[in-house]
Amino acid sequence: MSSPDYPVPLDEEQRLRDLQRHAVLDTPSDPHFERIVSLAAEVLDMPIAVVSLVDQNRQWFLARHGLDAEETPRRVAFCAHTISQDSVLVVPDALKDERFSNNPLVLSEPHIRFYAGAPLHSPEGHNLGTLCVIDQKPRQLAPQQQQLLQMMADLVMRELDLRQQSLRCPVTGLFNRSSFFRFAEIELQHARRSGTPLCLLNVDIDDFRQINNRWGHQAGDRVLLDVCQTIQQRLKPEDLFGRIGDEEFAILFVNCNVADAMHLAEEIRLDIAGMPGVFHHSDYHPYISGGLTSLSPADQAFADLFYRADQALYLAKGNGRNQIARVIDQQ
Repeated sequence: MSSPDYPVPLDEEQRLRDLQRHAVLDTPSDPHFERIVSLAAEVLDMPIAVVSLVDQNRQWFLARHGLDAEETPRRVAFCAHTISQDSVLVVPDALKDERFSNNPLVLSEPHIRFYAGAPLHSPEGHNLGTLCVIDQKPRQLAPQQQQLLQMMADLVMRELDLRQQSLRCPVTGLFNRSSFFRFAEIELQHARRSGTPLCLLNVDIDDFRQINNRWGHQAGDRVLLDVCQTIQQRLKPEDLFGRIGDEEFAILFVNCNVADAMHLAEEIRLDIAGMPGVFHHSDYHPYISGGLTSLSPADQAFADLFYRADQALYLAKGNGRNQIARVIDQQ
């Protein structure tokens, strides 16, 4: 397979996962982002400004000013080069730059000659795309103007992060049930295409309601946070972690076989059993029950995997709690 015409970031797989989990690709036009690109065009005196999100094989424009196209192939995208660095990329004259002189976006519409792009750097450490400005004539961008462009890109990223917060539980910061199912379905389809293993662990905090009943919801929230932080220490960046109910959580182990997932689940259970808790003077100590399963050829959707993990969780709770049970995968 030939190499692409653009540099591929070292974190490409996780970068794409981070982009997907922001859930903005192919969404309708939004006035907040449209205002930012209009501002960038006005402040920097450019005819074109766009917010470009760099997907696997394309760049898709979340917002655009002075440009009709909604997306272009990634192989011709200037922004595909910008996301491989952590500073503003400036191309004073594309016809004199060997990376772009034969690019169809230079030789035909929109006839790019000047380009400047600032990366959209997520809190997870990945460049999801750019805020870029374009002109049809060669020019320069002063250091102060480059700084302004990056500041506006940071505003775009902040807005993207605020949107993602609506997908998360306000107490734990984990993905809520609906967003967890949405992203888990994407991971399932990816595992199908790539032939990689996928395991799901559903978890309940044992006897959690006694915390709220005896010490109040503030104490319960503290236990939830402590348990979640303990679990997260065992997870990989690509794993998906969500709050499914009051005291129920789900962990999707990405590219992980069932033996390794069971080992991780037991480590998590022991970690939580070893927690001192938040009430040293009380008789309460946190424990969890868990149900584990793995992706099966018979699974039609993520809901099938989730139902099976819940069956295993009920088995663990019925057998005395503080244990991990596994349901054999359907063939």
